[in-house]
Amino acid sequence: MKMNRFKKLRTLFFFLFYLTVVKSEVVQAELALIPYPQEVKWTKSQFTLNRPLTIVVEDSLKFRHELTLLAQLLASHGFDTRFAQSVTNEPCLELRLGTVEAPINSEEAYELEVTGNNVRIEANRAKGIFYAIQTFRQLITDKGTVPTCKIKDWPAFAWRGYLVDVGRNYQTMRLLKKQLDVMAAYKMNIFHFHFTEDIAWRLASEAFPVLTDATNMLRWPGNYYTEAEFRELIAYANERHITLVPEIDMPGHSGAFERALGVNMQSARGMQYIKRLLTEFCANYDLPYIHIGGDEVKITNPNFLPEMVGFLDSLGKRTIGWEPGGNLPQQTIRQLWMGGPQPVADTAAARYIDSRHLYINHMDPLESVTTLFFRRIGEQVQGNDRLLGGTLCCWPDRAVGKETAVLLQNAVYLALLTFAERSWRGGGTPEWRCNIDNITTAEGHAFAGFEDRLLTHKKKYFRNLPFPYVKQSDLIWQFYGPYENDGNSEARFAPEMAKGYDHQKAAFEAVGGTLILRHWWADILQGLVPNPQEQTTWYARTKVWSDQDQIRAFWIGFNDLSRSYASDSPASNTWDDRGSCLWVNHQLIEPPRWIQAGMKGDLEKPLRDEGYTFREPTRIYLKRGWNEVLVKLPVNRFKGKDWQNPVKWMFTFVPLRKD
Repeated sequence: MKMNRFKKLRTLFFFLFYLTVVKSEVVQAELALIPYPQEVKWTKSQFTLNRPLTIVVEDSLKFRHELTLLAQLLASHGFDTRFAQSVTNEPCLELRLGTVEAPINSEEAYELEVTGNNVRIEANRAKGIFYAIQTFRQLITDKGTVPTCKIKDWPAFAWRGYLVDVGRNYQTMRLLKKQLDVMAAYKMNIFHFHFTEDIAWRLASEAFPVLTDATNMLRWPGNYYTEAEFRELIAYANERHITLVPEIDMPGHSGAFERALGVNMQSARGMQYIKRLLTEFCANYDLPYIHIGGDEVKITNPNFLPEMVGFLDSLGKRTIGWEPGGNLPQQTIRQLWMGGPQPVADTAAARYIDSRHLYINHMDPLESVTTLFFRRIGEQVQGNDRLLGGTLCCWPDRAVGKETAVLLQNAVYLALLTFAERSWRGGGTPEWRCNIDNITTAEGHAFAGFEDRLLTHKKKYFRNLPFPYVKQSDLIWQFYGPYENDGNSEARFAPEMAKGYDHQKAAFEAVGGTLILRHWWADILQGLVPNPQEQTTWYARTKVWSDQDQIRAFWIGFNDLSRSYASDSPASNTWDDRGSCLWVNHQLIEPPRWIQAGMKGDLEKPLRDEGYTFREPTRIYLKRGWNEVLVKLPVNRFKGKDWQNPVKWMFTFVPLRKD
């Protein structure tokens, strides 16, 4: 009786939540826009695409790439196009430059108005037209209709970036272009291309062809980009209003340079070589920025970075460098990568790009969506004179067996969509979060609404691509503890006894499929447990409903391995080295039979099945009705056995749903 009542109450709650929150943002599944526009007004009609559709544009040369894109989009839905220079009485789609007022970043602003008879797109620049087309693409239903609406939109941040590290793990042009396509579809505009590393230098040079010799590459030997390919990549990005920002890392991360040329980059000869490379690069490629790195290195020549910045200034290039890093001149834009959530004020001495706690190689897939959705870029709700925006980073230090593993293991696409939402819309919450807020709060409502939109896009646009995300905002957990275990992870306490928690009050409730009790970086990132203590055990409890007796698939994990640490693989017959375990209906769930059980961590040995999204899901028998889940979470010490094995006190338990 209690179970049926609980089910009805929870169903009623989520139904009311849908009516009051989700439906107000998303009229129906087809209108699950990402990023959601700054201003939108829905009306109760629709525009029906006809064959052929007339596109009205006064001067087609102004929107050559945009018109090509629009024609391809309509063709993919089965519609031919024809062009006219003025609006007629027949249904049409009009593109025009005009004046769209926006409080910030007006160059990228647009208006999109859909009536029963036509579609009007207006923007200040061609890039605004391009972004309006991306929104229009998402509005087209499977029936070939477009809901009537009026949208006025602009980005909160001018710099909406994504970093790919091909120095460590090479990616083909095909895969890079696919990521650029996704960036463009979601209005991201900076492609940070990190192609020089200790491991390999991956861009051909006529002056120094030895740089890309296979013998100087420690990984993916012989794989690099020709000058023609690099020009092709730049052009491909430009057509999508994406600026490619190359990173030639100096003087750190320069092992490949030193192996190939036999000199230290900070030496007099090394500086001559790097200047020759920079001269060649600037002559070959028309790019506004060059990222010069400057991090994680001992500066033995204090003149190196200032001289390189001055040299690039003389070549007409703007420079970017990492902070913390070397002694960069004031005119160099700083890209933040360490530290806590300190705001970038509009009175700061330099200009900044925020990448702090935006490294998805350190995040669990479900955690990445939570973290990025709540993230406040530069601790500001929108950009300012000193804060350009942010860059999402993918640093897969660990070798991968195949290039697509980078996208799956680091959950690239779902992270891109979430960061696109935040960097375009702005906002976010103060401080940093790794867990979903209470679902009944405004922030929790907003997350659940975004999650629904995200899952709609997964189904509609990412069916054949790695997109490891499932709904998690409907899982509610009760936590019991703390229990002092005196360092014995096997110590048993009341919750795991038969009906041991029936008369206990939960210490707190939390929501999600991935829940982090204490993060690696607990000094700047609050986990679920207030004032966590070593040598304690917590328990988490939830219930899963099943309409019938069945075997169902689950993602289960306890040991989120960063793709940047040489972490050890779990030992045989364990989920992790903390002693975590779980039961469903009082039946112990066995851990996987690890392929690399107990393997000592090694950056050159790819992960095989250590992450729940890239191994077979755990299959569990569920009875009809409510099924009880109990998770045991002991911890001994918060300090790992070494720096490669940090302790992230967490678990993931979430049922996989059929799309």
